[in-house]
Amino acid sequence: MAAVMCRARGFASIFSPSEEHQALREMVRTFAETEVEPQANEFNKLEKMNLPLFKKLGELGLLGVTVPDAYGGSGMDATAAAIVHEELSAVDPAFCLAYLAHSMLFVNNLARNGSEAQKQKWLPLVCDGSKIGGMCMSEPAVGTDVLGMKTSAKRDGDDWVINGAKMWITNGTVDGETTGDVYLVYAKTGPEKRNVSLFLVEKGMPGFSLGQQIKDKCGMRASMTAELVFQDVRVPAANLVGKVDGAAICMMRNLEIERVTLAAMSLGIARRCIEEMNRYAKDRKAFGSSLNAFGQMQRLITESYAEYMAGRAYVYQTASNLDLDSVGNGLDADGVKLYCGVMGKNVADRAIQVMGGYGYVGEYNVERLWRDSKLLEIGGGTNEAHHKNMIRDLSRNVDKLP
Repeated sequence: MAAVMCRARGFASIFSPSEEHQALREMVRTFAETEVEPQANEFNKLEKMNLPLFKKLGELGLLGVTVPDAYGGSGMDATAAAIVHEELSAVDPAFCLAYLAHSMLFVNNLARNGSEAQKQKWLPLVCDGSKIGGMCMSEPAVGTDVLGMKTSAKRDGDDWVINGAKMWITNGTVDGETTGDVYLVYAKTGPEKRNVSLFLVEKGMPGFSLGQQIKDKCGMRASMTAELVFQDVRVPAANLVGKVDGAAICMMRNLEIERVTLAAMSLGIARRCIEEMNRYAKDRKAFGSSLNAFGQMQRLITESYAEYMAGRAYVYQTASNLDLDSVGNGLDADGVKLYCGVMGKNVADRAIQVMGGYGYVGEYNVERLWRDSKLLEIGGGTNEAHHKNMIRDLSRNVDKLP
């Protein structure tokens, strides 16, 4: 990555505020267009994760984009994370979602919250792609009300014993047969709602198994989703991340960067859809004129562009203010995902409308992007959860907006 960055052109904007950021964008866009794009429709149909391609992200230094270089990462910031997610999502949101679950939900989370021994052991392996990780929070009967989780961990001598199940886990399996390599698992460790702790659970631990694989999803089909089951799983005390009952702050800190990068995924979807419908409307003729000569089509394309640019400015402004080591941007982390999730879905819908029958079939990509876009109104916090969180935060500033 460093070699590419040295060749960067001088550039400064909110979207790529330094030469390093611009070089990163150029590198990821080239990789996305030349290697991720050609396989996107195939793996969508197969409902499989392209594991060899995923591991190439490690060679590029992207799997640990926010991890200090002492642990094998690239030592970059939240803006860099947004750039990677926007560029990958513009060609294959499902591949990007698998990347997010690994690089943000596991790798960044452990880099911010793990002990020195845990970081030394795991971060080099997950940064180079030797091991694939994920995060376990949602459960079969618990989604948005995450602190209502039922999975428990009880101390037994030098171990913790975990029982329960986690659902909707991205990278829950990467081969369709077994679990991934390692997960950060949230579990209740006391009677109070905030008595939640975080544990490293490794593939092969007795009692840890792959449950139901979730197939036939509306979208994000090349990102594998599964249930993970914990039956008297004995976890060494050394695998406790942070303090006992102290995981709520870990969760909140990591939710902020998760929501910003999910919003960046919506940007990628919107940008690609605008490119496709703009090109189609210019080339396609109807009643003797290009489609873009008609007011109805003009409105669909131009409003999409304006909304995309508004969302893009909001995402990168929020990312520039996001301190990965603290909590404090919850209002705008919720806000960017709320706005961009809806915006991305609406733009994808307009792209299909502009392209008509061609937009409705898989060959022209916008149909897949439209299906993928819906998850971004649900995963990482539903729109309704964002409404609730934002009202709570805004009520603390009734006299003056932050």
